[in-house]
Amino acid sequence: MKVEFYGVYRLSIGKKTVELEMSPDATIFDALETVAQCYPILQNEMFDQSGNLYPYQPLYINGRNPRLLANGLHTVVKPDDVLSIFSPISSGRINVEDVNKAQNN
Repeated sequence: MKVEFYGVYRLSIGKKTVELEMSPDATIFDALETVAQCYPILQNEMFDQSGNLYPYQPLYINGRNPRLLANGLHTVVKPDDVLSIFSPISSGRINVEDVNKAQNN
């Protein structure tokens, strides 16, 4: 499956998109956990200390909010799915330190 990053997340990991190989029974939540394992900088940004996805974390699967799907984040993903992950915006500002770090890498 394809994962697209937006906002500060794109700057933080230095890529617009990545391809993930997921098992046939993998869910959207599994894909998010895999992304956080591949890019540890996103772990604390997307998940709380208990491993729960923050409720304000904006993301879409094939252009739809997965929280509105019948199975929510437990919806099984397909190889041709596109998961879009956006960095949350607070006060219309982005973290300048993250941007500077990403540009210097």
